[in-house]
Amino acid sequence: MVQLLGPQDRLLRMVEGEHPDVDVLVRGNEITLTGATREVAEARALVDELLAMTRAGHALAPTDVASSSRILRGDGAARPSEVLGETILSSRGKVIRPKTQGQRDYVDAIDDNTIVFGIGPAGTGKTYLAMAKAVQALQRKEVSRIILSRPAIEAGERLGFLPGTLTDKIDPYLRPLYDALNEMMDPEILPKLIATGTIEVAPLAYMRGRTLNDSFVVLDEAQNTTPEQLKMFLTRLGFGTKMVVTGDITQIDLPQGSSGLRLVTRVLKDVDDIHFSTLTSADVVRHTLVSQIVDAYTEYDEQRLAARHEREQAAAFANRAERRGARNSGHEPKRGIR
Repeated sequence: MVQLLGPQDRLLRMVEGEHPDVDVLVRGNEITLTGATREVAEARALVDELLAMTRAGHALAPTDVASSSRILRGDGAARPSEVLGETILSSRGKVIRPKTQGQRDYVDAIDDNTIVFGIGPAGTGKTYLAMAKAVQALQRKEVSRIILSRPAIEAGERLGFLPGTLTDKIDPYLRPLYDALNEMMDPEILPKLIATGTIEVAPLAYMRGRTLNDSFVVLDEAQNTTPEQLKMFLTRLGFGTKMVVTGDITQIDLPQGSSGLRLVTRVLKDVDDIHFSTLTSADVVRHTLVSQIVDAYTEYDEQRLAARHEREQAAAFANRAERRGARNSGHEPKRGIR
């Protein structure tokens, strides 16, 4: 019961927040739900699923309550204890698993396809889950090495010339990948795997001219690749290799030109064994404010695009009206050879 309710009854308050029309009373080892029949049935289904996950040994978090409630309010066929119950990795007492339906679909797509694109906003676990699947594949000996890569593009500011060797210069760009690896693997074993080349973390520029066989390859921040760079990366695919490409098309830091990730969704959308997984703010598993920030920026971008479309239409209408007025007055500009 302590695990079900959470520290200071935090999870209990989350259940009450998901079902405000139901009174929840806890005495000893019993939970009493009071309210209308339908609302009580929905609240009981949520409590039963949370209890099933607790009995399976999962340490519940507030995001699990919100995700479980969202799944139960969906099509009704999926059970949160099944969707959120699959463990990918367990390292140093920390369990890595999908926490939303979208994340579960993303993980399943990685199992079922050779190339998977994970596209979504910050905090949806795109890269983290992909790296967890890579480590899992290595531990199961499904692949012989892991290759992690990302483009070396600054996020809106110029760092200038960095001191040190080439490794020192590119380390700041690759640091997020190293941090995730340190969470997933034994810190004593990880340096040895990197030294032997079993795990390789490299900038995207190092991929040219290579053929990657028997590998699990993850490309992060793919929204900052040019179409030529992403094509080059995808054509490195060798036998026995699985690729996962992650990115957020709303956070493009390229100084100019189009994003390769935005283009590839149109070019490869009908190719077999390539899957596009789209994650949304509902899949954000960071602080609850992150999903609200994502939604606010999405709404702002939609309004800005709508306003620009209206201005373009108004300008086109004004141009047509001007040409009609010129023809009616007999002063239309003559077209011909000058």
